[in-house]
Amino acid sequence: MQLGLIGLGKMGGNMAERLRLGGHQVVGFDFSAEAVQKLTASGNVGVSSLEDLAKDLKGRKAIWIMVPQGKPVDDTIAKLEPLLNKGDILIDGGNSNYKDSQRHHKEVTAKGYQFVDVGTSGGVWGLKEGYSMMVGGDKEAVEYLRPIFETLAPAKDKGWGHVGPAGAGHFVKMVHNGIEYGDMQLIGEAYNILKNGLGLGAPELHDIFAEWNKGELDSYLIEITRDIFAFKDTDGTPLVDKILDTAGQKGTGKWTIQNSADLGIPITLIAEAVYSRCVSALKEERVKAAKKLKGPRPALTSIAANPAKKKQFIADIRDALYASKIVSYAQGYMLMRAAATEYKWNLNYGGIALMWRGGCIIRSRFLGKIKEAYDNNPKLVNLLLDNYFRGEIKRCQKGWRNVVAAAAKKGIPVPAFSTALAFYDQYRSAVLPANLLQAQRDYFGAHTYERVDQPRGKFFHLDWPKPTRPQLPV
Repeated sequence: MQLGLIGLGKMGGNMAERLRLGGHQVVGFDFSAEAVQKLTASGNVGVSSLEDLAKDLKGRKAIWIMVPQGKPVDDTIAKLEPLLNKGDILIDGGNSNYKDSQRHHKEVTAKGYQFVDVGTSGGVWGLKEGYSMMVGGDKEAVEYLRPIFETLAPAKDKGWGHVGPAGAGHFVKMVHNGIEYGDMQLIGEAYNILKNGLGLGAPELHDIFAEWNKGELDSYLIEITRDIFAFKDTDGTPLVDKILDTAGQKGTGKWTIQNSADLGIPITLIAEAVYSRCVSALKEERVKAAKKLKGPRPALTSIAANPAKKKQFIADIRDALYASKIVSYAQGYMLMRAAATEYKWNLNYGGIALMWRGGCIIRSRFLGKIKEAYDNNPKLVNLLLDNYFRGEIKRCQKGWRNVVAAAAKKGIPVPAFSTALAFYDQYRSAVLPANLLQAQRDYFGAHTYERVDQPRGKFFHLDWPKPTRPQLPV
C-alpha cells in the first residue's frame, strides 16, 4: 500500500522504515528538511508540502498524522481537508485525547472523509520489535488499513486490534499510559527501598532485577531496569546514580485521572504515580525541606545486617511489587469497563491484554494471565476476583504488608505500594465508614441517606438538632 505520513521524528521515521521493509511505500512530510531527506534516502518518498503529499498519493488516500496532540493535530487536519477526496482516511497515531478523536471523527465524517484513531506504543525499539496499536474507528476503514497495521505490529504476537468506535483506540492507549506510570512508580519504590533501606549498590540491584525478570515479574520495564543498573558512566561509576531525581510527563497520566473522576472509578495507584512525578519536580523545595522536616532515618539496619532477613525482605519487596501491580491493572480495567458502559463500546478485554503484550512499553508475561482471566470469564467484574489473581494476592499479601509497614516506620515513601494495599483492603470490606459520611452530609446539607434496614434506592432525611458550640471570636 501507499501511506502518507506526517511527522518523521524518532517514532514516525522508524515506522516509515518498518513499512518500507514490509513492502509498502511511505510518502512523508515533516517541517525538518533533514528528516525528509533521510526518508527519501531510505527508499521512501519525501515531500516538502502537504499539497505535494496529497498529489503523490494515488487512489484512495490514507494519511497517518504523527504530530503532538492538541492544536498541531487540529491544524494538520484543517490543512489536509481541502486536499482530500470522498472516502479518504485520516489516521491520528499520536497521543491524542480520546475526546479530541471523537470530535475529529464527527467533523471529518460529516465532510465525507473517514477518521481512525490509533493509540501507538513501542518507543524507539519499534522499528525492530514492532508496535502495539489500539485502533478505534469505523470497521470498513480499519479493514482497509489492515495491511499497514499487520506490518507495523510485532511478528510474534498480533499486537494490534480494532477495539471499538472512534475514540476507543486513544482511550485504551490512555489507560495503557496510566498503567505504565503505575508500573514505573512501583519499580521506583522497590528500588528506593533496596537502595536507601537496605543500602544496596547498582551491581546488587542489577542481579536482583535480573532474577526478578525470570519469574512472574518478567517484563520489558523490569528488563530495562536491570540493564540500567549495569550501565556505567565515562568514569566507570553507575550512571543511574548521577541522574537528577526529577521525572517528566506528557499529560496522558493526568487525563487518566481526570477521566476516572468523571466516571467515578478509583484508579488510586495511577493517581499516586502521577502525583509522585509532580512531587519529584519540586526538587529545590525538597532539598530545603529535607533540612527542616524531621523523621526516622530510612536505613533498615537490622534487616540489612542479617543475611537471612535480608534475603527474605528482598523477596517481600518482590511480592509487594507484584501484588501492587495486580491492583494497578485491576483499576485500569475497571476504568475501561466504566467507559465501555458510558460510551456503549464492546471492548475485548482479553484481546487488549494480548495487544499490550505484543509491542508496548508495559509488555510482560503477566498480561497473558489477564487474557486467560477474561477468556475464562468475559464478564469478569474485577481482576481481583479471578481465581489466579486472587491466589497470587493471597500468596504475596504477607510480604506486601511487611514492606509497607517497614517503609512507614522508617520514613521511606511508598505511595503506590501503600495505596494499592489500602484499595485492596477497601475493596474486600463489606462495610466501610461511609455511613458516617452520609450522616454528616445530611446533617449539614440535607443530602439524604439510605438505611440498611430499608430497600436500596429509598432515601431518608432527618431534621438534625442544631449544633451548639461557643461563638468563635471575631
